[in-house]
Amino acid sequence: MPSSAPVPRRRLRPRPPELPPPRSLPPHLRQDFAASLVVFLVALPLCVGIAVASGVPAELGLVTGIVGGLVTGAMRGSSFQVSGPAAGLTVLVLETVRTFGTAGLGVVVLAAGLVQTVLGLLRWGRWFRAISLAVVEGMLAGIGLVIVAGQLYAAAGATAPHGGFARLAGLPGALAGALLEPGAAASVALAAGTVLVIVGWPRLPGRAAALPGALVAVLLAALVTALGGLPVETVRVGGLLDAVRPPDPGAFAALAEPAVLGAVLAFALIASAESLFGAAAVDRLHDGPATDYDRELLAQGVGNTVCGLLGALPLTAVIVRSSANVRAGARTRASRVLHGVWLLVFAALLPGALAYVPLPALAGILVHAGWKLIPFRGLAALWRAHRGEAAILAVTAAAIVATGMLEGVLAGLALAVAKAAWEASHLRVEHTEHPDRTEHPDHTEHREHAEHPDRTEHPDRTEDQARTEHPDRAKDTGHPAVLRVRLSGGATFLRLPKLLDVLEALPRDRPVELDLSGLHHLDHACRAAVTAWAERHAAAGPHPVRLRPLPGP
Repeated sequence: MPSSAPVPRRRLRPRPPELPPPRSLPPHLRQDFAASLVVFLVALPLCVGIAVASGVPAELGLVTGIVGGLVTGAMRGSSFQVSGPAAGLTVLVLETVRTFGTAGLGVVVLAAGLVQTVLGLLRWGRWFRAISLAVVEGMLAGIGLVIVAGQLYAAAGATAPHGGFARLAGLPGALAGALLEPGAAASVALAAGTVLVIVGWPRLPGRAAALPGALVAVLLAALVTALGGLPVETVRVGGLLDAVRPPDPGAFAALAEPAVLGAVLAFALIASAESLFGAAAVDRLHDGPATDYDRELLAQGVGNTVCGLLGALPLTAVIVRSSANVRAGARTRASRVLHGVWLLVFAALLPGALAYVPLPALAGILVHAGWKLIPFRGLAALWRAHRGEAAILAVTAAAIVATGMLEGVLAGLALAVAKAAWEASHLRVEHTEHPDRTEHPDHTEHREHAEHPDRTEHPDRTEDQARTEHPDRAKDTGHPAVLRVRLSGGATFLRLPKLLDVLEALPRDRPVELDLSGLHHLDHACRAAVTAWAERHAAAGPHPVRLRPLPGP
């Protein structure tokens, strides 16, 4: 048997080490990156314009926008809200700067941020939703009127008179006078053209409409000013670091003054209400996670604390930027953080570009923003449906124009509380007559000496059919018609005299049915009075008193 040849061994090559799989990009980064660029382009002219209108350097508006993106944007709360300087706080900031100076503004914003932070930690964010919507809309409408009037005077190069109503009344004369001077006429024309571009640009066909109208308007205004040599002022540019001025330690002593404390509370209340109401509006624009109001209030408070430490403008969530963020396809918080990065890059590398921006263009941007704050359509619909709420809105707006921000908001809140108290205690009484029927099992019947035979009625026939078929039924059967008294609204001790006057005036020779099902509140005093009256009325007459139903204590 032939021997088999030995089989040579195969040398096994060592396996190369396994390389880790390549890291994939975070999900939705592409959508968030694109959305952040859109939000940056929307926010840039607004940050600059709001700062100039507030009486502070333009760089401070960029600082607030950066903090809103990098600090507030990185915190949890609302995934899509974008924070920064808001037109709704322009009037309050301008009043604070005029009264306490730029250093005082930092102290006020810092203290307001701490108040918001504490309220967020105490989980009071949800309670800000209890503020009357009419007061918030009236506040924004009043702010819008003040912004529009103030910026039109700025565009005309005229000095605005003191007093809100005097300012509104003097607008036609100021604009007419500006048209007679070449420099002022060019400024007004530039502001008007800015407004027209902002309004008309989104209506253009094609991809051009995707660019923010405010940014396009500013670029066109700068181009026209430079090429035409228009005699208009432009933004004064310093340095970003030069504009940041933290408040001095000695400035915190001003917090003992009642006026400063009032400004702190006004900032905290208005900024929180605007942010949280804006969160509810933004939640309706997307199907992502809903806003955690307590965490959002905490994020706003931390952001304003940082803004106060830097001496910058206060921040709040801005519906214009937030809606742009959602519509641009944002998926996570990364979009608003990246928009803060782009603002920081612009402020660090291209601050000199702001020197080409004409002030009338910024005035036009603020005029459009202020006009958007006035809810014209909403006020008309509110007047048709809830005139009391419409009155609160109008009074709040008028009070802000006539007196000031804090006074107007307090007046609106007081009126809203008074309206709620009136509605809670408002009692309506209705009298109707019905044929006597079989007693309802829910009735509580008060009788003393009278006995009544059982009465039956076909269950499928309504009262109107019975009355139509037997118009003289009560008279023929000898049973008097039942006098039904229906109470609705709120029965409190404040309405007890009226209630007893109505009940004691009822005739005692007819059965009475007191329908209490329409009451949303029956306090102890009214409950005891109704029960006592029913017993007295039944004891004095031949017919019972039916209570249907008597609400539980």
